[in-house]
Amino acid sequence: MGFLQGLSEKSEKWERVEDMKKRWFCLFLAIGSLIVLNGCGKEKQAEDVEEVSNQVIELTVWGGEDDEELLQELFASFEEHYRDQASFQITYQAQSESSCKDALLGDLEEGADVFAFADDQVAALAAAGALDPIEHSEEIRAANLPASVEAASVGNTLYAYPLTADNGYFLYYNKKYFSDKDIQNLNKMVEIAAKSGKHVTMDWSSAWYVYAFFGNTGLEVGLNEDGLTNYCTWNRTDGPIQGVDVAQAMLDIAASTGFLNCTDEEFLAGVKDGSVIAGISGVWNEVAIEEAWGDQTGAAKLPVYICKGEEVQMASFSGCKLIGVNAYSEHPEWSARLAEWLTNESSQTLRFEKRGQGPSNIQAASSAKVQESPAIVALLEQSEFSQLQRVGGKFWDPVTEFANNLAQGNPSGTSLQEQLDRLVESVTAR
Repeated sequence: MGFLQGLSEKSEKWERVEDMKKRWFCLFLAIGSLIVLNGCGKEKQAEDVEEVSNQVIELTVWGGEDDEELLQELFASFEEHYRDQASFQITYQAQSESSCKDALLGDLEEGADVFAFADDQVAALAAAGALDPIEHSEEIRAANLPASVEAASVGNTLYAYPLTADNGYFLYYNKKYFSDKDIQNLNKMVEIAAKSGKHVTMDWSSAWYVYAFFGNTGLEVGLNEDGLTNYCTWNRTDGPIQGVDVAQAMLDIAASTGFLNCTDEEFLAGVKDGSVIAGISGVWNEVAIEEAWGDQTGAAKLPVYICKGEEVQMASFSGCKLIGVNAYSEHPEWSARLAEWLTNESSQTLRFEKRGQGPSNIQAASSAKVQESPAIVALLEQSEFSQLQRVGGKFWDPVTEFANNLAQGNPSGTSLQEQLDRLVESVTAR
């Protein structure tokens, strides 16, 4: 019995030893497998890093025709900043900011990755799915002027990156002909120009400028809640100022030989040849005007005009240029980084220095160089009497037709009320 018991104990001991060997063998196999797998993982990770670093990011950017030189310089600095992360092929294509929406919505998937556009298009682009809400929007909000953030938003959602805060108009004048008091009143300026055989100009072929006469009268125009159609009370026949009062005031100005209805290009040509001594325009002409008038260049908020025997402060549409990122971009993260780069403080400062465009970035806008610009100061003064341009597409042509007729002295003789009724009917058409 003792012998058999001894054999049994030895057998159990042997089985435990064998079992232990098997367990150690399995453990060694597992460790070996982990080492091999870990090595493969490191090798694969290295391959991924190498693949990313060798990746060529192709991006297309739409911008204004006059911005090409500036944008190429900004592309180069962007590529240098991120050269350790990726290689880039950035293609610039000229595209007017004013018609960007139509070009982009024609084929979103083939459109630019990054594009500049006027702020009045942001709602339509967002509604069409061309723009996604901006991530980390609080940083963008904090860095830019509140008005520019509002212009880049739909409701409380930020959809684009503010680029400029200067899309408005004000008064340029030649100090040789006008005193500080003279420039306070448009009718007085037109009278002085007539006596001098010169002109004060304004573009009545553009409804954008014509708003100046109606904006501070209590007569209203704007977008309905549908975001497409307009409301308009410019033909109102009650209240302190009626539509016909404004129309008659415009006729009175147009009747003077000192006033000239002309385009922005014609205004600048007149400045250069000496026939124009004042006009309503924007910051984009500052450099050219200073070249023509030198130290005599003056800029100020818009003057008052005489309406129904009273002085009415001229209003203005205001707006901003924005940078958008195509929601269909193949490289959304890099597109967003490029958009941020094009709109950061240093880029906006460079834009002001090279193109004279007013920054939306708070730090750039508060710089000494910007504050020394008469045009930017005038624009800021006018901002108190301006509002964001928010009108639907049917606003433009009827107002242009109406104003051009007045600029010609109303040759048809059609009653002003009838013309205003027709204007409002067309502007508010569904």
